[in-house]
Amino acid sequence: MVCKKVSEEKQNPNQEDDQSSALVEKIKQLGQTNLPASPESNIHVLPIIGQIEGHLQLPSKNKTTKYEHIIPQIVAIEQNPKIEGVILILNTVGGDVEAGLAISEMIASISKPTVSIVLGGGHSIGVPIATSATYSFITETATMTIHPIRLTGLVIGVPQTFEYLDKMQDRVINFVVRHSSVSEEQLKDLMFAKGNLTRDIGTNVVGEDAVKYGLIDGIGGVKEAIEKLNELIDQDDEKVVQ
Repeated sequence: MVCKKVSEEKQNPNQEDDQSSALVEKIKQLGQTNLPASPESNIHVLPIIGQIEGHLQLPSKNKTTKYEHIIPQIVAIEQNPKIEGVILILNTVGGDVEAGLAISEMIASISKPTVSIVLGGGHSIGVPIATSATYSFITETATMTIHPIRLTGLVIGVPQTFEYLDKMQDRVINFVVRHSSVSEEQLKDLMFAKGNLTRDIGTNVVGEDAVKYGLIDGIGGVKEAIEKLNELIDQDDEKVVQ
């Protein structure tokens, strides 16, 4: 009996160290000690945070959304019968144009209802991602920067390069116009406006203005987004019954 007690006492310090390490790791990763327990949900939350990373890997100090992580999630959402709707949470500065458009097209092609919320910012290529949802919301203080496509790094100054940029710009414009209420003329006016952005062209659109221009469907946050998504899910269920 004595031997057993001693061996247990020897193990306890290690167990305490493991628990302490797990607690520290949880605080480091999540900012809290325990996650709130939540019931099984039929809604999947898909965050688009930081800079959208495409074909080139960004420095480790950058907070990124990697398109190779998002696209398999979208495929899994489409295949999972338990998931009936998706909420997109956007707070992004933009990023890789082709990766952003790929994510936008994937979201727009989901057969299940989707609702997006722009929190903080949905800038640059974040605009088509926000509009790709079935219904979109923006908070009153959130902003969306609309500007022409820019390239970084080496640019070959030949006509073909500018033709490629024009075609890519058209892809972005056409997508946003198809998936929102903004007109092509209005979007181009916002995109090429002078004087709104210091030493640059484009427009910084805030909350209600995004709704006024037809880029976003309504003002709201999490509560409104969940209510709208549940409404869309119910409408889908009614169609199935009929």
